[in-house]
Amino acid sequence: MKENVLDVLMYLFQNAMEEDVDVDPDRESVQMELLAAGFPSREIDQAFVWLDSLVDRPSLPLPVNPRSYRIYVAAELARLDVECRGFLLLLEQSGILDPETREGVIDRVMALETDEIDLHQLKWIILMVLFNQPGQEEAYAWMENLVFDAVPGYLH
Repeated sequence: MKENVLDVLMYLFQNAMEEDVDVDPDRESVQMELLAAGFPSREIDQAFVWLDSLVDRPSLPLPVNPRSYRIYVAAELARLDVECRGFLLLLEQSGILDPETREGVIDRVMALETDEIDLHQLKWIILMVLFNQPGQEEAYAWMENLVFDAVPGYLH
């Protein structure tokens, strides 16, 4: 199975959430754990760079005009299909994402070395971005329920 950076990030995030320990492990021990779990060292290194960029990303307030909408550039269109872009729009219209957080999500999607992101992967990226944004606890809780309590199939 070919593992990618997003697989490493999802593994890290799931394990960090499952552990109720207040100990903050050092990077080296986390890297050793990831290597033992079978992840390639290149993807592990890229995952740490991705996480560092997530934490260090400055939040710049964006002017909001209710009549405006986000126009995606060609590279973003190639990475985010119609379903993903529609989901981002739904979250923004629902008040789960604000323009700054939406841009943070798109920035983190574009930072991944992958051709396309599916909706399931996008939900995980949104969850990780919200987790690292102060004041987004309610939005994070909503997304956490969506990711972990997703009901398979269709509801009638």
